[in-house]
Amino acid sequence: MKPLIIDNFLSEDYFNLIRNIMLGENIAWFYMDRIDYADDVDKFQFIHSFYAKGNWASAYGNIFGSLFQKLKPKEIYRIKANLLPRTPEIKVNRFHTDIQGNNGVIPYTTSIFYMNANNGYTEFEDGTIVESVANRWISFPEDTKHRGTSCTDEKVRVVINFNYLT
Repeated sequence: MKPLIIDNFLSEDYFNLIRNIMLGENIAWFYMDRIDYADDVDKFQFIHSFYAKGNWASAYGNIFGSLFQKLKPKEIYRIKANLLPRTPEIKVNRFHTDIQGNNGVIPYTTSIFYMNANNGYTEFEDGTIVESVANRWISFPEDTKHRGTSCTDEKVRVVINFNYLT
């Protein structure tokens, strides 16, 4: 299944508010010594967890109020931002699903919200590639395998992953 792609997902003002927080100096990023799997020994990323396991884990969770009005999720499973530093060559990660062990049993949706434009991308197992475009939103069933990359043309590649029931 091809992902749903929506460019200019949020108004320019609302997107800039979120982007300025995500790319600003005040948000806390936490080192994670892997990207998708524990045996990714040569890969790492920085994450910011907004919501996990029924709890808001970030003081910045309130920035999504208008976004939730647009999405109208029945349930939120997780909201997590990923920051990948620039690499000399694009590093392609491994295919995965965001919710391990669910295998589509609960029909969650996964969405990726791109914070900045860069030459990194999201790839799906069927070969579909979605470029990193600021204010782009993509959605697909949770059990759809996908993978991300680093970028070479910006200091960082930042996305926010949403897992939720519609």
